[in-house]
Amino acid sequence: MPDSLISAPSSEFLDKLTAIVGEKGIVSDPQARAFHETDWRGFVLGRAAAVVKPGSVEEVSAVVALCDQHGVKIVPQGGLTGLMGAGVPVRDGDEIVLSLARMNRIIEVNPTAYTMTVEAGVVLQTIQETAATHDRYFPISLGAQGSCMIGGNLSTNAGGATVLHYGNTRSMVLGLEVVLPDGRVWDGLRSLKKDNTGYDLKDLFVGAEGTLGVITKAVLKIFPKPKDVATAWLAVPDPKAALELLSGARIAADDNVTSCELMHQLGLDGIYKHIPGTQPPLQDRHTWQILMEWSSTRPIPPDGASGMQPRMEAYLADCMEKGLVQDAVIAQNEAQAGAFWKIREAHAEAGRHDDPACSFDISVAVEKIPSFIEACNAACEKAVPGLRPRPMGHMGDGNLHYTFSAPAGIKDRAGFAPMVKVLDRIVHDMVSEADGSISAEHGIGSVKLLELEHYRSQTELDVMRAIKKALDPKGIMNPGKVIRVDPDEPVRDGSTIR
Repeated sequence: MPDSLISAPSSEFLDKLTAIVGEKGIVSDPQARAFHETDWRGFVLGRAAAVVKPGSVEEVSAVVALCDQHGVKIVPQGGLTGLMGAGVPVRDGDEIVLSLARMNRIIEVNPTAYTMTVEAGVVLQTIQETAATHDRYFPISLGAQGSCMIGGNLSTNAGGATVLHYGNTRSMVLGLEVVLPDGRVWDGLRSLKKDNTGYDLKDLFVGAEGTLGVITKAVLKIFPKPKDVATAWLAVPDPKAALELLSGARIAADDNVTSCELMHQLGLDGIYKHIPGTQPPLQDRHTWQILMEWSSTRPIPPDGASGMQPRMEAYLADCMEKGLVQDAVIAQNEAQAGAFWKIREAHAEAGRHDDPACSFDISVAVEKIPSFIEACNAACEKAVPGLRPRPMGHMGDGNLHYTFSAPAGIKDRAGFAPMVKVLDRIVHDMVSEADGSISAEHGIGSVKLLELEHYRSQTELDVMRAIKKALDPKGIMNPGKVIRVDPDEPVRDGSTIR
């Protein structure tokens, strides 16, 4: 948006903002502010008029009401680990960043009812560890779990490695507390599994990426802690074999397959090169590899014969005879299983150090994955000679992080960007033709806003705009993200970012 159309907040507004949150709630150090104005990869840059960290829902409410009165835009922010730019300012100076980092309390754990109530700034790993101390389990598992915050997970409806068995973040929510765009607080912190009293309001805010309000608290589901876990690293001849392997595993494990992650050797090469402490689980190179986990909440039986590991061993032995598995290693302890997961979760970090690449967060029906990969690879390699496809992801739920390394002669992102524009249309068109989704778990943010407008029907866009206008008539909540009401809202070119 041209600078002439941007009006920075007045000094009066900034003084009132400081009075609400106090000096400790204002981020003034330039280096600290810079952290809040860019994504973790350093690809999406912005400039905020102020960065505030309220310490309570009352302060959040007062800040939002002040912004509503003065027409100042708000960018809600969690741990800044997102990949679509949803937590970064886009308007160069007339937005404030509202970080939930100080609101980081575990309010209540109820092991009997299997619930936990938390503030939005609690780090995901803290929730996992707190559940574990009560012999319970919170299943959302992400590579960024040591720094991402639950408010951001909720706002983006994060997925992760256990969606196959437990569902995504939306499935974990019983109740929410949300500050609405006019500053009012909606208290929906109920721990009810059944509540059929009209519209389910919480589902409006989960996945809305801060465009409809600010999530401040949540009542989450927790689960029995797995007691018997078997983790295997496998080589398979191709994705078709991987699909057949997964289908049979669900029966062999009594539907206790909690993860099935597909990986490509090219992506693994980058991890072993750039991430210390990682090494190949298998001796030989294999184009396609799988990380699979089975888990049960029952203790390992005394004789061990009917536990997850011996059952997995028997199943994989049968699969090797059928040619579905070429090689396999089953983790013998938690440390080895952890080493397997470290490799899987290092893909994003390794990508920061590798050759220029772009990645698509897509989903198709699970049974379509093998044919989709074959057709998409062929189309993209034809359009961009020398391209190196390396699709990987959560195969068990149909979510692929379809990554392409640039041709060998391309050494910078700027040189790759025109090719990414071509790949955008090829991949997303093919996803659309397969009745899939152009964003499986990363959300839309600013990066995919135009893509959403291109692929969603006019009816769907009209409904989303109507919801946005109804809840946020002044358009102050996270402008330029997810859905545009004003056609003049600034939009980032996603191909220059990915």
